[in-house]
Amino acid sequence: MQKTNKFLVLAVVIALSLSVFAMIAFATANPEAAQAAATEATGSLKPWWFWPLVLFVLSFVLGIFAVLAGVGGGVLYVPIVSGFLPFHLDFVRGAGLIVALAGALAAGPGLLKKGMADLRLAIPMALIASTCAIVGAMIGLALPTHVIQTLLGATILMIVVIMIKAKKSEFPDVQNPDPLSQALRISGVYYEPTLDRNISWQIHRTPIALALFVVIGVMAGMFGLGAGWANVPVLNLVLGAPIKISVATSKFLLSITDTSAAWIYMNNGAVLPLMVVPSVVGIMIGSFIGVRILAVTKPAVIRIMVIVVLGVAGLKALQKGLSLWGVF
Repeated sequence: MQKTNKFLVLAVVIALSLSVFAMIAFATANPEAAQAAATEATGSLKPWWFWPLVLFVLSFVLGIFAVLAGVGGGVLYVPIVSGFLPFHLDFVRGAGLIVALAGALAAGPGLLKKGMADLRLAIPMALIASTCAIVGAMIGLALPTHVIQTLLGATILMIVVIMIKAKKSEFPDVQNPDPLSQALRISGVYYEPTLDRNISWQIHRTPIALALFVVIGVMAGMFGLGAGWANVPVLNLVLGAPIKISVATSKFLLSITDTSAAWIYMNNGAVLPLMVVPSVVGIMIGSFIGVRILAVTKPAVIRIMVIVVLGVAGLKALQKGLSLWGVF
């Protein structure tokens, strides 16, 4: 297992190194095109390499915080970059989806192999969420920027409230599974090492959860946030899946939902390599560091810091959106 992890890390490092090399090679061969792309994304006349460097450093820090706080990279990336850096919101949302997708794709196969992510639980939710994410992405690109910026700020503040109030149930007690979940045969057994025994689980309230995933999919596509912040509470608190199954299945869900929405942004030219490459590289390296720091730090303290940062970023995004309306 340790050897497999080393090969996985090596493969990720090689892939990221090739991406950085390709970006630098493009910029070196076409400096005017690189500068034009940087100017289009930010409206700034700074050298083309300045903003990719800023994004790399910021994403590296966000990658560490995301692991320690147990949230997805996209939910931190989009409000902070759109609120405090001069990038157009369409490009930020496109990059945010790719950032969230990169983390989900890195974690998904391992979680499936360990039996933590459950396919029967994920597929019905993913089918609805990914379809609605396409609709959300199309709506997001069609609406004026000031409307999306204002809605983004309000959504981030709502996420902050959810993070503050959300409770987690490690092993929900589901006495009577609903007919739909029984028809789909959504149930399972997994080994819990902390208890040294197998845990059987089943779910209920499936129709309610499917309806909620319509909303989650639309919001994921519209704002480019990913949807881990909403997936886990619905899977755990509404459906009654154990928290570990919920977290693992949420990661697998992201790899499907975000892929659908990302194609819409790519097709509309809202995914810029000069933004995406340094962001993905930074957040992946930060995540590796965050996993090591997690063993020696108190996640609760980091979680409070993340809530504060998200609150400030949400207020900034809301203020920025309202200023475009002429309110501030």
